[in-house]
Amino acid sequence: MPAAADRTSEFFQAYARDFDAIYGTRNTWLNRLINTFLRRSMKLRYEETLKGCSPIAGKTVLDVGCGPGHYAVALAQKGASSVLGLDFAPGMLDLARVRAEQAEVAERCHFEVADFLTYPLQETFDYSVVMGFMDYVREPGPVIAKVLQATRGKAFFSFPAAGGLLAWQRRRRYQRRCDLFLYSESDLKKLFGKTGVRWELKRLARDYFVTVYL
Repeated sequence: MPAAADRTSEFFQAYARDFDAIYGTRNTWLNRLINTFLRRSMKLRYEETLKGCSPIAGKTVLDVGCGPGHYAVALAQKGASSVLGLDFAPGMLDLARVRAEQAEVAERCHFEVADFLTYPLQETFDYSVVMGFMDYVREPGPVIAKVLQATRGKAFFSFPAAGGLLAWQRRRRYQRRCDLFLYSESDLKKLFGKTGVRWELKRLARDYFVTVYL
């Protein structure tokens, strides 16, 4: 992996359990308060993605940057026939595998430590999920192109919005941890306007949520 990707991988390897707690696995009053006011977009994009992956029964899913497996496991529980989750932080995938076992969907959730751009995909998927991943990608074009090539139904992306106090605060927090890339609406129109496919853009708190129809 390039140096920037190594830095991001190291950060998320160390951050795995704290990141997992964002989704409510650490149910303290402080974590609930932070989630309500600073991480609302994470909840909204999770709900939007699960709603968008419909119908899900018997469908296949690619989860790029799957982290601790919240999306993958939830979609398997809802009826997906198989989910492939890719992430470059082994600690995240350890949590994902435990979560899939506990939810009794491990036989339908396959997790791989991988760099998405170099991973040899052997199939196309009904749905592709790219949540919280583009934040750390220096060159988004190749990632978008590969996701669309690997998808035959719908693909879902989140992008952190540039501008405003929350974006400034997040950039300050991450500057010594790993590279962080923020986007404007015009940036996304340029990126997806080149794809030649139908797509929709929605603002969810401090994120942009993009749905692509293949």
